[in-house]
Amino acid sequence: MTRWLRADSVPPCLLLCCVVLAICAGVSGAGDSVCWSPSISSCSECLKRGPQCGWCFKEDFLDGPWPSQRCDLAVNLLRRGCGSDFVERWRAEVEVNATLGSTQVSPQDVAVALRPGSEASFVVAVKQLERYPVDLYYLVDVSASMQEHLDQLKTVGVALSLRMMEYSSDLWLGFGSFVDKPVSPYINVHPSKLHNPCSDYQIRCRPAHGFHHVLSMTGNVSEFTRVVKRQRISGNMDTPEGGLDAMLQAAVCQRAVGWRPEAKRLLLLMTDQPSHLALDGRLAGIVTPHDGLCHLEGDVYAGSTRLDHPSVGQLSDKLLENKIYSIFAVEKQRYQWYEELVRLLPGSYLGKLGLFQAPNLLQLVVDAYKRLLSEVAVVVSVEDRAASRYRVSVSPLCPDGSAAKDRSCSGVQPGQTVYFNVTVALRSCPDDGGDEDVTVTVRPVGYNETAVVRVHSKCRCSCGAARRCHDDEQSPCKEAREQRPEHGPIKDSDRGCRAEGSDVDCSGRGACECGRCVCEQSRLGKVYGKHCEMDDFSCMYEGGLLCGGRGLCVSGECACEDGWAGGSCGCPVSKAACQSPDGSLCSGRGKCACGKCVCDDARYSGDLCERCPACQSSCQSHWQCVDCHLSHGLTSTEAGRCNSTCGPLVDYMADEPGQSGERRLQCLYVSKDSCRYRFQTSSLAGHTQLHISTRPDCGGSSRVVATFLSVFVCVLMCGLVVVAVSRLLLQKKGRPPGGSVQNAYHCTGKDLSYIPTTNEKTVTYRRDHPPDRSVEMHIHVPKMPLDY
Repeated sequence: MTRWLRADSVPPCLLLCCVVLAICAGVSGAGDSVCWSPSISSCSECLKRGPQCGWCFKEDFLDGPWPSQRCDLAVNLLRRGCGSDFVERWRAEVEVNATLGSTQVSPQDVAVALRPGSEASFVVAVKQLERYPVDLYYLVDVSASMQEHLDQLKTVGVALSLRMMEYSSDLWLGFGSFVDKPVSPYINVHPSKLHNPCSDYQIRCRPAHGFHHVLSMTGNVSEFTRVVKRQRISGNMDTPEGGLDAMLQAAVCQRAVGWRPEAKRLLLLMTDQPSHLALDGRLAGIVTPHDGLCHLEGDVYAGSTRLDHPSVGQLSDKLLENKIYSIFAVEKQRYQWYEELVRLLPGSYLGKLGLFQAPNLLQLVVDAYKRLLSEVAVVVSVEDRAASRYRVSVSPLCPDGSAAKDRSCSGVQPGQTVYFNVTVALRSCPDDGGDEDVTVTVRPVGYNETAVVRVHSKCRCSCGAARRCHDDEQSPCKEAREQRPEHGPIKDSDRGCRAEGSDVDCSGRGACECGRCVCEQSRLGKVYGKHCEMDDFSCMYEGGLLCGGRGLCVSGECACEDGWAGGSCGCPVSKAACQSPDGSLCSGRGKCACGKCVCDDARYSGDLCERCPACQSSCQSHWQCVDCHLSHGLTSTEAGRCNSTCGPLVDYMADEPGQSGERRLQCLYVSKDSCRYRFQTSSLAGHTQLHISTRPDCGGSSRVVATFLSVFVCVLMCGLVVVAVSRLLLQKKGRPPGGSVQNAYHCTGKDLSYIPTTNEKTVTYRRDHPPDRSVEMHIHVPKMPLDY
């Protein structure tokens, strides 16, 4: 149940909000329209925005209070006062020509006007008529294996004519024969075989041929029977025949065969073998593709030795183009091959015959006729030059009320009508942007009537009878032109709408109007700037703010404020945070990046690269530095020459007492002249300093060496004495008083019977063959005497 609120029951503030929202929606309805853009200044550009857009070409339309734009949704233009007669929009037009009479297909002529993105629908009715005129053309394989079947065909003509009187008021018959291409390796090219392929069997045969048109369409059944009785067989060598080659000629040679325009056309192929396909002609050196044309000369196919066999797709197109149903009468041994073929040929029927007897052939033709006429299908074709720009869909409505999905209805009885809903859509205009006319054909399969759809694509605006679209009146330069007529129209190239170094106006995101950029609207955010180079959506964010709130987004990159840098303006430019107490940056061991020290050496750490746990000073690490200072006379004036050897953080200071906070390491260096130099290393505030003694000890080197040798000899002798005494004590402890040496040593003091004198080990050797035998060997190894 719908309940309405009374105005006096609604709070005044709510009413006010609703009114404001309604006004805002009305005003912004145009500005936020998908049709509007400042770059649109013509009717054609407007209509390209989509089928929902329209262009108002009313003279005084821009004089009102609404936004100055002619391109908008058609409903908005009408609401803003542009009459429907002044709105150029996507409007599909369908016009049916009812003056053309038709008996099967209606309408036969339809005119459609479309714009890109629009579509038009119409209905084509196809009616199944009773007792329709029929043309039946017999195309018979006359190779040697078809002798008995050809004899049966000679008695079919009169009986078929009488039987078809039940379904057709007018039956005409025609006849043609085929074998194969008369070239090697399809036939035997020996001179004796060319004129009589059956000479080995003492039979007179006719020469092999690709297709021979024997009898044109005639209503004289007696003439048909007489011609068939005169037919003789021929012969070839390979199994496949040239059936598809002959079918195409029978279909396209309209005048020679005598197909009637008003009749149902049936083409009956009789054969007991499969057929050659496209590219099989290469076996005979024939590489020219079939051109799909008629090549009869004196009723004989003259292109048989020059053109390849047609493809299945090419044959299908020609059968549809000439409105011909195809019927295949084949023996059951070849049924599977032709079963696959008929799936690729619309409007075809396949009959399986055990024997080509007259009653079987008669029933086959009748069944095929009834079956083909009960299936109504359409095929749609568009001119090749414009096929990619159009989309055509067909939805049939069958007499039983069902909606088929494959463009066809089955079980249609004579007198019933099938309706096809046809939709034609135009995807795009031609490359030149101009109008064009294209023909779309809706062809019912097997019918001699078609529906022709003449499509006119409207890619330019007409803007009423006056044909004045006011394309330039949206531009604010109109006033400037009126004020400076002597200078002529202002050109975009003179307006300075391009940024320095750019080759497009307004950064490609706006329109140049009177020397300034009018930036386009975007659903992503705001586009602004002198050249529309700035926005609020295409740069990096930090902390939820564009460019971290410290810059502007220009051409997709953050232009940071003074003092900030980085992709999102998150890095301070100032290096104060990297300043060490001694005034250096990062203790001289790194660089200041984004307000933080980045150490050059991975061993250093800390906010100022002042710590290095792996860099503890050692005496040996400074020997090279001390040697450099010694070689220059230990004077401070020469110390600068050792900077490269000692490193930039090592200063020369001789015998200076340690300062508070220093950590000193006592070291000794012996020079090449055997003088001893004492030096100290100290670390203070990240600096390493050397304190080198200027009073070396050069005289006591020999005493040191002698003292060292004496101590070494003494230690060595004492060690030898200790080893000898220890061995004697061990031997004496193992001998009992007055006893012999043998068996005198007891490891544990236990009875000697528990100590074995030999080791016994059993080794088993196994053979692979036989697997159940093995040899065992017992080895006795005497133990070494304990007192040895």
